[in-house]
Amino acid sequence: MFKRLRVAVAGFGVLAATALPAFAQGTLRIGMTAADIPLTTGQPDQGFEGFRFAGYTIYDALVNWDLSKADTIADIRPGLALSWAPVEGEPTKWIFKLREGVKFHDGSDFDADSVIWNLDKVLNDKSPQFDSKQLAQVRARIPTLVGYRKIDKYTVELTTRIVNSLFPYDMSYVFYSSPANWEKQGKDWNKVALNPSGTGPFKVDRVVPRERMELSRNAEYWDKARVPKLDKVILFPMPEAATRTAALLAGQVDWIEVPAPDAIPRLKQGGMTIVTNKYPHNWAYQPSMVEGSPWTDIRVRKAANLAIDRAGINKLLGGLMIESKGHVYPGHPWFGSPAFDIKYDPAAAKKLLAEAGYSATKKPKIKIAISTSGSGQMLPLPMNEYVQENLNAVGFDASFEVMEWNALVTFAFQPVTGDAAKKAGVNGVNISRATVDPYSAFTRLMNSNFVPPVGANWGVLKDEKLDAMINKAHTSFDKAEQTKALSEVHGYIVDQAYWVWIAHDLNPRAMSPKVKGFVQAQSWFQDLTPVEIK
Repeated sequence: MFKRLRVAVAGFGVLAATALPAFAQGTLRIGMTAADIPLTTGQPDQGFEGFRFAGYTIYDALVNWDLSKADTIADIRPGLALSWAPVEGEPTKWIFKLREGVKFHDGSDFDADSVIWNLDKVLNDKSPQFDSKQLAQVRARIPTLVGYRKIDKYTVELTTRIVNSLFPYDMSYVFYSSPANWEKQGKDWNKVALNPSGTGPFKVDRVVPRERMELSRNAEYWDKARVPKLDKVILFPMPEAATRTAALLAGQVDWIEVPAPDAIPRLKQGGMTIVTNKYPHNWAYQPSMVEGSPWTDIRVRKAANLAIDRAGINKLLGGLMIESKGHVYPGHPWFGSPAFDIKYDPAAAKKLLAEAGYSATKKPKIKIAISTSGSGQMLPLPMNEYVQENLNAVGFDASFEVMEWNALVTFAFQPVTGDAAKKAGVNGVNISRATVDPYSAFTRLMNSNFVPPVGANWGVLKDEKLDAMINKAHTSFDKAEQTKALSEVHGYIVDQAYWVWIAHDLNPRAMSPKVKGFVQAQSWFQDLTPVEIK
């Protein structure tokens, strides 16, 4: 490992010598897992890592996340909206009261017109500012939003097609870019990408595709408690774990996402800090549930769940995961009381496959679309190779379709019944999923009404009982009732073994001892504003 690290350090050193200028003392340099700079026009790509570094840094949503605590699951709080509530007697209509006095980075005002303009940007293909790239990143996260109108300068009304008590969570994923800046950039989103303007705590100084993005403090940020302490943040795309690790050891960056697990002892020896925390995330296989798929047999799904040695994968990852027993981890408020115990039991897995009619000469063929790296994927290639050995050992015929992360995300925006999946011969997809909110965790992934492009039910799972259970959570405006309904949903999907659950990431990142003030929230998103370099 250390021989490979020395090679990677040398290669990065050449890049640094030729491309990286010297930066001020208050500059934080981050090595991302992404292969490119996330889209900067408002709705970032590159998964939730894009949201983390090019979303909540440059922009705000009407509803933001409280990322200030490490000991509780992050929840929503007011952002560009001061408050929101359904209209009494008309629960499909929501009134959002907007924050006054907010300025975009270009000095223009944020108001109700800005909200309508930005919603048209992603939902109205007849509007001049419509951008299909941004639509692709956000449409599946706001599937029930069907209408919006301005009431006055600082009030908007948003309409959902069904009663959706969880709608405020949906609005945490829509970011607001400056209409005036779009005009200034010649009404060209490609130019806006290089010169974006949001309302967030950081401004974009420079974007060099596939190389770096430079952010600087927004000293006029509307939330005075969150004006950044840093002068600058520099983001570098580094999809290879060894390259990121080497860059940190060489002092080329101060912070890396997902260090190479076998290098953690060396990082600690070098004085680096390893930061982890549980958070709403799972790394699993989402199977095809269409006719003809081996996954339609519950015995096959249960066999796959019992075939995997999660303790072995945890060892491979240096202890940086929680072994899955379902969609959320044990102890989570939604875990409930599933009867099916997900564990490593290869003998039981072989028995189930035999009961399903499979044998040494007739194996269930599964082909999973996976990524080489990417947002929340941990180390997908060695992890998947390990799982493949486990599955084949009990009688599966498992193979992979390997893609770059953004290509996999695009692939998963189409259902398994689409041409892409048919051409690849794929009947499963491995994308780490966020269980940040109830819609992200269950509705968009498992409700039959949320097949792509409306949602992310890639495998076209159809279960009327499950739909009714999920809908019960959506129509309850009482938090305790929501939690109870969601725990029942979770118990049911585990008992049906609707997915193959493998790992919950601990969101590891490694940092130079110079990095101070960071609080690792139980979230996919993190707040860079309290961070300092000392």
